[in-house]
Amino acid sequence: MFFLKFKKFIKLMKHELSGTAAKKNRFSWVLDETKYLNWQKVKKLRRACEKAKNKGIEKNQIIPVRNWFMIELGLFTGLRVNEMVNLKTNDLHLNDNQSSLMVREGKGNKSRTIFFPETFKKECLFYLEWKDKHLPGQYLFANSKGEKLSKRTLQKSFKKCMKSARLESHYSIHCLRHTYGSHLYKSSNHNLRLVQEQLGHSSIRTTQVYANLMDEEIKEALEELYKF
Repeated sequence: MFFLKFKKFIKLMKHELSGTAAKKNRFSWVLDETKYLNWQKVKKLRRACEKAKNKGIEKNQIIPVRNWFMIELGLFTGLRVNEMVNLKTNDLHLNDNQSSLMVREGKGNKSRTIFFPETFKKECLFYLEWKDKHLPGQYLFANSKGEKLSKRTLQKSFKKCMKSARLESHYSIHCLRHTYGSHLYKSSNHNLRLVQEQLGHSSIRTTQVYANLMDEEIKEALEELYKF
């Protein structure tokens, strides 16, 4: 009897320890340069997509314009790809004072409001006007039948955009979210709470990876101090 109880105790302890380790490992990943785009790469990607969009408009092509807006949306809002494909035209609120979009079913079925600058508001207005003429339906990313695109289709489109900009192929569309988070953290004077709210993280510990990224950049900057 004692032996059986002892075996149960050991099994229970192993379960508890593995659960604790899982919780720790959940936040142990590191955000590095392979998971987000630095400022130079952001400019290169945007320029390539802008150029393709303008040619697409001239030739009455849908995909280059839609791809351009996909990249801009990711860079200015940090949406998850699942949130992108479910976004509808009436989820955009382009007001005079502060424009925003509504994520109705984010991760964990949570809704949130994401605010964005005047620059992206103008791009939204342009895209909505263009979409009314070329793409039917309520989804922002739709095919010629008005059906929403799949996550896989957006991922493939992102890869094509990266290739046209001559950027590394290892990046996934999720890097747009990390790019937004890292650059927002810097531009907001390290406001971690703002980044958490915009990205829709349930825990501030998840958002902490952007602060850790800044720590690495500070370390690199200090190493270069007074090097001539």
